[in-house]
Amino acid sequence: MIDDMKHNLQIIPIPAFKDNYIWLLHDSNNAVVVDPGDATPVFEVVKNLNLHLHTILITHHHHDHIGGVARLIEAYPNVKVYAPKLEQYGFKHLTVDETEILDITAFNLKLKVISLPGHTLGHVAYYAEDEENAQNILFCGDTLFGAGCGRLFEGTPEQMFASLQKLAALPQDTKVYCTHEYTMHNINFALTLEPDNQALILRQQTTLALRDLQKPSLPSTIALELATNPFLRCDNSAIKSSIQQPNASHLQVFTAIRELRNHY
Repeated sequence: MIDDMKHNLQIIPIPAFKDNYIWLLHDSNNAVVVDPGDATPVFEVVKNLNLHLHTILITHHHHDHIGGVARLIEAYPNVKVYAPKLEQYGFKHLTVDETEILDITAFNLKLKVISLPGHTLGHVAYYAEDEENAQNILFCGDTLFGAGCGRLFEGTPEQMFASLQKLAALPQDTKVYCTHEYTMHNINFALTLEPDNQALILRQQTTLALRDLQKPSLPSTIALELATNPFLRCDNSAIKSSIQQPNASHLQVFTAIRELRNHY
């Protein structure tokens, strides 16, 4: 359970399926859920905390991110559902696109929509920035993972690389709420590229300890990803050496290591 002090919010990971996290933001009365692939665990948490489901945020159209939406709408007919403009959904929703600002009135919270094509063509993230109190939060779906990134199901390497660069440019203290517990496997892959990266070695130890206690490895931060995520380190000489492409461009490095990760 993570406290976001600015809005007196708590952000809770709700485990779903094998390795998904449905993120739930709540105060004492209302809740917002991000990518509810399964309604059942959401119902359980909302009921146990005596909350009202106010808003659903969708990052992309894959079933493990939207499979529970219809049941949640049925139970909460006044819930607001936001989903990417460039994708199709079988439920009533409000579309969002780049540069839009969502006003989550229940929390007095404003979320910026960031377009992130790559994993899917319409993929978006939701970002709340508070420079004064250093309480920046990012819900990035399947674009950025702990020490990794999403597969390219619809987009091109160029699109995904550009999307990751957008996220890399966010304030380094931004908390990163990914939707899959892939961190350990991603770290092990990253170490094949940068075996001497001390930040990565430390992250492996920390993540292993958390997972042994059955605790999430998330949220991460942009700073931690810049130090340990190979997909944000495509200018790194050790990575270029590992793939035997010392003169490759950043995009060429990204494309090569994404392909390697596909088969790891």
